Amino acid sequence: MKKVRVLVVDDSAYNRMAISQMCESDPSVQVVGTATDGVDAIAKTLRLSPDVITLDLEMPGMDGFTFLRWIMKEQPTPVLVISSRSDSRSVFRALELGAVDFLAKPESRISRSLEGIRDELVSKIQAVLHLEMKKVRSSIELATQEAPAAPPSMTAKREGASVEIIAIASSTGGPPAIQAILTSLPKDLGAGIIISQHMPQGFTRSFAERLDRLSPFFVSEAEEGDDVRSGRVLIAPGGSHLVVHKRREGFRVELLERTHADKYVPSADRMMTSAAEACGAGVLGVVLTGMGNDGSEGVRAIKRHSGQVLAESEESAVIFGMPQEAIRTGTVDKVLPLSKMAEEIVLRCSSGRGSGSAAS
Repeated sequence: MKKVRVLVVDDSAYNRMAISQMCESDPSVQVVGTATDGVDAIAKTLRLSPDVITLDLEMPGMDGFTFLRWIMKEQPTPVLVISSRSDSRSVFRALELGAVDFLAKPESRISRSLEGIRDELVSKIQAVLHLEMKKVRSSIELATQEAPAAPPSMTAKREGASVEIIAIASSTGGPPAIQAILTSLPKDLGAGIIISQHMPQGFTRSFAERLDRLSPFFVSEAEEGDDVRSGRVLIAPGGSHLVVHKRREGFRVELLERTHADKYVPSADRMMTSAAEACGAGVLGVVLTGMGNDGSEGVRAIKRHSGQVLAESEESAVIFGMPQEAIRTGTVDKVLPLSKMAEEIVLRCSSGRGSGSAAS
């Protein structure tokens, strides 16, 4: 069996050793080289042609950002960023430059707790191995293009509309996909938006702040008791589950701590199921790019309560795992590329049922 060839880039000798050992704990992974900074990484990339690269961002000499610009232009390769939580804003800059995903480095750089990311690291290496870099570039281009002219106000269009909550699920490749959608929607959509993006604790606040700056919505990391309402987007905090309850005054958020049994945190299944139980037919579920099957149980729950479900197509999904698993449930109303998702959401919020009722 051909092994996955990995290049490890980090200025810390200990981290290079630890990450290499974690990668090679899986017999299907081979570390073909290590590099101490961006210049060294360019030389090793040209000589070794790795399948996947793990990258530290803050390095002396040529940093990770400069290296990312070079590799995405000269030799597009899947890059996984391994970054500390204190550099959370830098991570989203790296994703915008072409990195496909990231992992949180322990707070202490020289720490054996770095081994705690081993399983996640190996699974992400396997997940990004066969992705098409052109999909990564396309998603980034959609996210960073100049915002379209604001759609006409929807206030007069909502007589037959029924969508009250839009529940979005995503993982690998999700941040630019979510950004592309939110920057293309009108603020007066008439529905509150809740999002479960698989992301470590300490990064979701920066993600929310970024979306708040770029989109027409008020976007924040969800807090206990927040209202789900039109014009507002709530991001499930990393390390916690976001669930929705119906109250006399509207819909409220509750945050639940993770348990040892949880595979995905935050969980799209738990978020979507709670929204369906609280809001019934008023929920529109959207499953975007990501590895794994999170969201498949959630879309079943939405359909049991007569809600609607959209899924991103293989044409645009960086990782087709989550959308594919949702589609396999037979509950998805429509499958479409990322470039058409915002338009479809607007149609379903303005007319109630959108432009079609069968997966396509």
